[in-house]
Amino acid sequence: MAAAVRAGLWHRGVISVTRRGSHSHSNTALKPQYDAIIIGAAYLQKGGLKTTVLECRHVLGGAAVSEEIIPGFLFSRASYLLSLLRPHIYQDLELKKHGLKVYMRDPYSFTPMLEDGVRGRPPPSLTLGADLAKTQKEIGKFSEKDAKVYPEFLSYLERLACAIHPLLDAPPVDIPGLTQGSLRKKISALRSLKPLVKSGLQLGKNIPDFYELVTAPVMKVLNRWFESEPLRATLATDSVIGANTSPNNPGSGYVLLHHVMGELEKEKGAWGYVEGGMGGVSQSIARSARSLGADIFTNRVSIQEVGDGSAKGVVLTDETEVHSKVVLSNATPYITFKQLTPQDALPEAFITAVDQIDYTSPVTKINGKITENLMLHFIKLNMHFKKKKKKTHSACKAAKEDFRPMIEMTIPSVLDPTLAPPGCHVVSLFIQFTPYLLEGRRVWTDEDRERFADTAFDWVERYAPGFKKSIVGKDVLTPADLERVFSLTGGNIFHGSMSLDQLYLARPLPSVADYRSPVKGLYLCGSGSHPGGGVMGAAGWNSALKVLADFKRL
Repeated sequence: MAAAVRAGLWHRGVISVTRRGSHSHSNTALKPQYDAIIIGAAYLQKGGLKTTVLECRHVLGGAAVSEEIIPGFLFSRASYLLSLLRPHIYQDLELKKHGLKVYMRDPYSFTPMLEDGVRGRPPPSLTLGADLAKTQKEIGKFSEKDAKVYPEFLSYLERLACAIHPLLDAPPVDIPGLTQGSLRKKISALRSLKPLVKSGLQLGKNIPDFYELVTAPVMKVLNRWFESEPLRATLATDSVIGANTSPNNPGSGYVLLHHVMGELEKEKGAWGYVEGGMGGVSQSIARSARSLGADIFTNRVSIQEVGDGSAKGVVLTDETEVHSKVVLSNATPYITFKQLTPQDALPEAFITAVDQIDYTSPVTKINGKITENLMLHFIKLNMHFKKKKKKTHSACKAAKEDFRPMIEMTIPSVLDPTLAPPGCHVVSLFIQFTPYLLEGRRVWTDEDRERFADTAFDWVERYAPGFKKSIVGKDVLTPADLERVFSLTGGNIFHGSMSLDQLYLARPLPSVADYRSPVKGLYLCGSGSHPGGGVMGAAGWNSALKVLADFKRL
């Protein structure tokens, strides 16, 4: 987000913006001329370009928003946890100074089981947290061997995660520059190899371990480390969060690594809740951008044909034109190139390639209001991974009674009192695996959503009797709803699958992996580009580097 965009633009085109009420978050009027039109403009503004931000919704932040969808209750309606935001962005933009406050997620997770307790004891459960000794004691309830090797496993993950940090904070290797053009251009492109070399040197003898983890089914790795099912299942959830895959499928290991490579409050791999909801991240970045001179407007963006073969700016629905040299799009690549860009402005082969990007999503998000007082804030339910094929997870069983969802449940108001009145709470259920369309390619109806929510609540009820009756309001977002509300193509929270064929040099496509589109002056800067999904800011940072390098030549 930190130099990113929500809706972008075009060759022979300009963006059309439909206003929704008050369109500015300051007293600034929209100017007729900018150097860049983007969303999340902090780094370009800091780099000396006069920028404006156009948000496609009435609330700033894309999927990192806080919304009062039930009066008196504030929800992180889509994204709900923070970890992946790059530390240098956190520091450069002085986000703490601009109001960002986080509550650390500790314990990391609580995984209850449905088995009966022994000799009058409560049912078994597994709690993982920052206190290593306590965590080992918890793991030891199931396996002393696993408890002993757990610290070594954490070190193993940290070594691999830290080694790829140089790749996150730089654009992919400049293959065209290295292979085409003059000798001078090729020599200049050699600099793009530096992050890759640095990462390789940091991995050193761990390169085979890294290769195995990112390519293998994560269960192959976890089965070698651990013997207890509760621990393996709990750890495996990070290999499928947001992904339409199974821990038994190749490539699931990278999804796990992606979810542990973050950092919060200088603690590696830590996650936390943002005070006031995830909109607190977006608002702090917005305040930083405004302090640097950026203008921010909440509008809806579309395309009108105009221009001379390059991105020229935007045109509002009242036909006011706002000109700029560059436009950056934080929309998904599909929306950017299929909905915002005139199709005759793009090569036919490129459009065909865009159509092949995988946006399959298995996610439904339920936000709810609870009238009971609770203590736990992070719970994992139904973490059972049998050897099933990928198609099993995407089977259209979501609205059926025998559907057993995987649920990651958070209750952030246990830590953050700003979200709900005293004695009440907000709850978030991140649920897999649900389809975009139901059986027979049928769209979700309100009745389907109600039935699905009842099924999810019934499962939580099995673990926590009384939960269902405490829910007095809810917001159900299926993959189709996530697409409709947040413009997430297919409902995919990563702006495209995080599969191995859509990473690094191939994200979102090999021809636009450097953030430059086929349209001069139009850049990608969202999660659909390298290094991928999450509230990270890295794609915006990397795209800003490209824009600043290109600007004088445009």
